[in-house]
Amino acid sequence: MLPRILEPEVMDTLEDALEYDAMDFTEVNTAFAERAVELLPQEGLILDLGTGTARIPLIILELNPKLKIIATDLSINMLDVAKTNVEKSKHKDKITLIQIDAKKIPYPNHFFDGVISNSLIHHIPEPIQVFREINRVAKPSAAIFLRDLFRPDNDLQVKAILEKYAADCNEHQKKLYRDSLLASLTITEVESLIKQADLTGCIVVQSSDRHWSVERKFS
Repeated sequence: MLPRILEPEVMDTLEDALEYDAMDFTEVNTAFAERAVELLPQEGLILDLGTGTARIPLIILELNPKLKIIATDLSINMLDVAKTNVEKSKHKDKITLIQIDAKKIPYPNHFFDGVISNSLIHHIPEPIQVFREINRVAKPSAAIFLRDLFRPDNDLQVKAILEKYAADCNEHQKKLYRDSLLASLTITEVESLIKQADLTGCIVVQSSDRHWSVERKFS
C-alpha cells in the first residue's frame, strides 16, 4: 500500500484554479450531481463543501431547481472562477458562494437539509475534523453525499489510472491528478472515520474504479 502524501490544502494560485476548471470533469461531475439529486430532498438548503469552481452545484440545479445551495471553498481563487461560472448561469439567485474552512464550518448545529462534497477530503491533513463538522451541521434527517478518489495500492495502479483518465491532459494537469491520488484515503480509512465521527446511517461504497462515496438518503 502506498503511503499517503499530503498535497496543499488550498489551490492558492489563480493558475491552479483556472487549470482545474479547464480539466474535463463533465462525466464525473454529472455522475456526482445525478446521484446527489437522488439522495437530496426535493427542496431545502444544501451545503457544498469544497465546491471548487461550482460546476457541480450548477448541474444539480439543472436537475432540481427547487434547491438552494451554499457553495463553499477555502480557496479565494477557486471562488473567483466559480463566481464567473455562476454569474453566467440562470441559477445565480440559488447559489451563495462563501469562503470557509470545512474544518470550522460557521453555521449552527443541525442547519442543513443536505451536505455534499466532491474531491475535498484528500486535501485535508486530518479529515476527521471535516467529518465531525458535517455531522454537526447536518440535520438528523439530512442527506449526506461525499465522494473522492481512493489511494491506489501501488505505482503501477497510479500509472494505469493516469493513462486511462488523464491521457489528454497537459503535464501540469497530470501532476495535479497524480498528487490527488497519492493524497487520497483508502476505503478502509474512510469507513473508520465515519465511525469515529458518529455519522449514523451512512454507507461507504466504492463507486468507481478510483472513487469512494459516503451516502445517506434524506429521510
